[in-house]
Amino acid sequence: MNKIQFSIDCRYFFVILAVLFSSYSIAQQKYVIDNSNHFWDKVQFGGGLGLGFGSGYTNISVMPSAIYNVNEILAVGAGLQFGYLYQKNYYESFVWGGSLIGLVNPIPEIQLSAELEQVRVDTDYEENYYQPGFSDSYWNTALYLGAGYRTKNVTIGARYDVLYDPNKSLYGSGFMPFVRVYF
Repeated sequence: MNKIQFSIDCRYFFVILAVLFSSYSIAQQKYVIDNSNHFWDKVQFGGGLGLGFGSGYTNISVMPSAIYNVNEILAVGAGLQFGYLYQKNYYESFVWGGSLIGLVNPIPEIQLSAELEQVRVDTDYEENYYQPGFSDSYWNTALYLGAGYRTKNVTIGARYDVLYDPNKSLYGSGFMPFVRVYF
């Protein structure tokens, strides 16, 4: 092997090494850039707040929730619900529980939702002309399917409880409007 052929072979060797190491360093750089998308960057907090007052009637509800944006189309999450209802001379009720939430945005302006809700209802009925006073406690399960118009972090729409039973449901109707806000 002569000196010229050895120097050419060495150049090929160094070129191959340079290509391998530069590819390795670029791959490492891309990995670091791709790793910047953290779990908490995809989490949003929000929920609902309800206040209703009337002649002898009070309804207060707090419903915090959190969702994880799997991608631009799908989000999943969980929520809590706390409520107080009072009707003068009739009943006082405490509601607490949780829910699992699924949100789908087929296009940015439309949001479809499914929410499985399980709440405990503890009610004390006052004695009146029609009935003696008594207490009632039960679990209420609801499966809400809904749709709404979405703009940025606010969605306005309606949902329907497909498990609604007028004799057992917590609410007077299976149909409910909603305003959903996530930050």
